[in-house]
Amino acid sequence: MFEQENVKKLRIKKEDWEKKVLAKLERFPERKDFKTDSNVPVERLYSPAEIGELSYEEDLGFPGEYPYTRGVQPTMYRGRLWTMRQYAGFGSAEETNERFKYLLNQGQTGLSVAFDLPTQIGYDSDHPLARGEVGKVGVAIDSLQDMEILFDGIPLDKVSTSMTINSPAAVILAMYIALGEKQGASPEQLTGTIQNDILKEYVARGTYIFPPHPSMRLITDIFAYCAKNVPNWNTISISGYHIREAGSTAVQEIAFTLADGIAYVDAAIKAGLDVDDFAPRLSFFFNAHLNFFEEVAKFRAARRLWAKIMKERFGAKNPKSLMLRFHTQTAGCSLTAQQPDTNIMRVAYQAMSAVLGGTQSLHTNSRDEALALPSQHSVLIALRTQQVIGYETRCNRYSRSVGRFILHRSIDRPD
Repeated sequence: MFEQENVKKLRIKKEDWEKKVLAKLERFPERKDFKTDSNVPVERLYSPAEIGELSYEEDLGFPGEYPYTRGVQPTMYRGRLWTMRQYAGFGSAEETNERFKYLLNQGQTGLSVAFDLPTQIGYDSDHPLARGEVGKVGVAIDSLQDMEILFDGIPLDKVSTSMTINSPAAVILAMYIALGEKQGASPEQLTGTIQNDILKEYVARGTYIFPPHPSMRLITDIFAYCAKNVPNWNTISISGYHIREAGSTAVQEIAFTLADGIAYVDAAIKAGLDVDDFAPRLSFFFNAHLNFFEEVAKFRAARRLWAKIMKERFGAKNPKSLMLRFHTQTAGCSLTAQQPDTNIMRVAYQAMSAVLGGTQSLHTNSRDEALALPSQHSVLIALRTQQVIGYETRCNRYSRSVGRFILHRSIDRPD
């Protein structure tokens, strides 16, 4: 905490400053009321006086230490960059395999599979209800043979794969494990994530199959199975991204996502699992929108909130159980079909907010996604955007703590 005497002096000085500013507003009026997208007012000036009661150790802490406000790794991107995981999938397994190989050859460091809607809701491609939707917004996967084609020439023991699948998550994961075994990779060697977040499907997306209770049973069964057999697999990606795309604010995105997380932890404990057996493999998925500083603050706040929830509410003792690890995708709803090249700049700023917020992996949207599935040229620009941030803005050379020191200098340096 800052010394009260210093805080008092700063408040008096700030009041004098405000009087001088107000005297000039008649001639030079401000443009409008300044608020974040979550309707939080933004003051003209912030000083250490506004955070005089903040405890550095309890509220911020060091990077890699509880409450993880400043990141889950002590050196963050000084060790290695976030995983550049471009979301891809369209048409047939052959076509998507070609796109995967292209992206990997261009420097992508992880795969992210988009499935078509029939696959997402458990229909084969030849089902009458699948007509007109096969391969339209993702790849069609009907069998283990399709999965073999999808990952042909891609060794599963050497690449991390995220799969955006929810209701049939157990089936798709079983196919992936079986494919790994056919390639000679044991379940212990597999790394990646299944989304497996059914609650947000009821809230924001709609690709659910079963009622809530049996759906939750499937999820907790996956927690239990993977804890014993696929220990390096993230068993769920608790997703605020779709909630934000459906119209929530940044504050609501975090509120609903952490509420879903609490529900999953509750369900797993009621199913007889020990919290420290499954919680280290929980992961999250957030949206990076256009209100730059609010987004950076959102990621930091989410980490601190989750750490305290896991420690104080659920009694988790393993430090990994307290860490909120998350994937980020730039905001699809912010893209415009008109002047699509402008989307390149939007995505770059959104991606930078995710990096400054300490994301573990990142997808950057392509310039033409408001029109169609991205072209090869557009997806290359999207990937290059991440690479420029990672390799040319020096995020790989300076500690995350330095970046946070700059962003929060008024907190770290009361003088």
